[in-house]
Amino acid sequence: QAQLVESGGGLVQPGGSLRLSCVGSGFTFSIYTMSWYRRAPGKEREFVASISSRGSTVNYADSMKGRFTISRDNAKNSVYLQMNSLKPEDTAVYYCNAKVGVGSTGRDYWGQGTQVTVSS
Repeated sequence: QAQLVESGGGLVQPGGSLRLSCVGSGFTFSIYTMSWYRRAPGKEREFVASISSRGSTVNYADSMKGRFTISRDNAKNSVYLQMNSLKPEDTAVYYCNAKVGVGSTGRDYWGQGTQVTVSS
């Protein structure tokens, strides 16, 4: 069965950096668009970044542009999120998502999340 496992979260001071990793298994990773989402307590899930199957197209939420970088290594079934200049408002659980297709033909898998806390 499909699995996504995130790692790399933790406690960091404002202005600091973290690199999140997500490793997929049980599906053909190289044909999926990979994304990061986050959810803070009491808030809706928020899109962070996405990267196309071969890495040729990336997208970021406006608040992440210039600070976060998404990348992938299909040989390792992995996607990464480099997070720089972190702010307290970045505190959230970060989730990895794999998606292919659209509508009723699509497939959509989620990891269990990794906690990021930005605090002094």
